[in-house]
This record gives sequence, C-alpha cells and structure tokens, in this order.
Amino acid sequence: MSVSAGARILVVEDEPVINQAVTDRLRGQGYEVVQAWDGPGAVSQFTETAPDLVLLDVMLPGFDGHEVCRRIQAARPVPVLMLTARDDEADILVGLGVGADDYLTKPFRMRELVARVGALLRRVDRAAELANRPTTTDLGDLRVDAAARRVWVAETEVHLTPTEFDLLLCLAASPGVVLTRENLYAEVWGWPGASGTRTVDSHVKALRSKIGADRVRTVHGVGYALEPGA
Repeated sequence: MSVSAGARILVVEDEPVINQAVTDRLRGQGYEVVQAWDGPGAVSQFTETAPDLVLLDVMLPGFDGHEVCRRIQAARPVPVLMLTARDDEADILVGLGVGADDYLTKPFRMRELVARVGALLRRVDRAAELANRPTTTDLGDLRVDAAARRVWVAETEVHLTPTEFDLLLCLAASPGVVLTRENLYAEVWGWPGASGTRTVDSHVKALRSKIGADRVRTVHGVGYALEPGA
C-alpha cells in the first residue's frame, strides 16, 4: 500500500484559523490529520502519532519551526513542507539546511498546498520502490548508493537531506547532461508544469555546500548538470 493513500499529516500552525482551514482541506482529501500549535507541541505530537508528512510553520511559540525540524529529523526522517511568511533566500536555506523538503510562502492557495503534499508523499513511495533496485554510481571520487541512500566524497560519507539526495540522484542519472529547472522540479518534487525555480536553486546551493561547488555546473537561463569527473 502506498504512503500517499490515507497518509497521516501533522499540521503545525499557531494561527487557529489557518490551522483549521488547512486541516479541513486535507481531511477532505482523505488524509488523517493531527494538529499542533507551538514548537513543543509539534515535537510531542510527532513522537506520539508518527506522521507520514509534516506541514510546519516557521514562526511558532515555544521554539520556532527550524528547531522543530531539527528535532524531528534527528528522531526519524520525514518529509517536511515549511510554511513561511518570508521568501528571503537566507531564510529558505536555513529551512533546507535543517531538513525541510519544500516551502510555501504565505499567503498560499489551498490548491497549491494540496498539490505539494501529494507530490511529497509520492516521492516517499518512489524512494521505497528504488530501495528494491540496488544501484551504485561512481563519478570520480563521488559515490552514490541509491538503494542505501548514502553518498561519499573522497571516501568520506556526506549527510544529505532526502530532497538533496533525490536531486543528486536525478543529476547523477545523466552526468554531464544539462537538466532544466522545470525538469528537475517535475522529477524530484513530482509536480510537472509548476514553477519551482527558486526551490530548485535553493536546493542546488545547499547540495553544493556538501558535495563541492564545482561538481554542479550552472548553465545560466537553462539549468544544471553534474560534472562526471569532478
């Protein structure tokens, strides 16, 4: 059975009207939803209910969404969609750095939120399928083990978030080939036809910080390519 069907989602939002509106919409889509309104409550609910995905507001009482994300990802990796009132790149990179997979800027449309949730859950299903097809890719001193979801650079293992790993895996499948931002967004985030260029750019920047800036080549106005012999 796929994770997407009847998935449990934890909604963390301190504004009651937004929290309830999101909860009602997701329940209407067939998801099981649990709610939290502050940082400590979010971590507690995560431990008690073991959600398949977390919708996480950045600004929360107690401690903020970034700290919540750090704590829950340390306990058990799970897809996290951040909700933020700011779209500053530095803020976005902080969220990605603590393990968020994607973000939505407030105010957002419920239709878009539901689409992002569905795409993230489908990625979980695809990752489970991939685990049954062991493949290891060596590109210079970069090694990517798709089944184990592990990466090494010059014999040193590098920790990547789930989204960073999926992005690297997508680039490594066609080394040297330039992939457009739109193609990467459709393949990695599972949402074709959507504009997610800033999301892709932010994740590429985070990925470069971990595997080396020279390994991912930018083709301005087009997209990115993984250098096969970097």
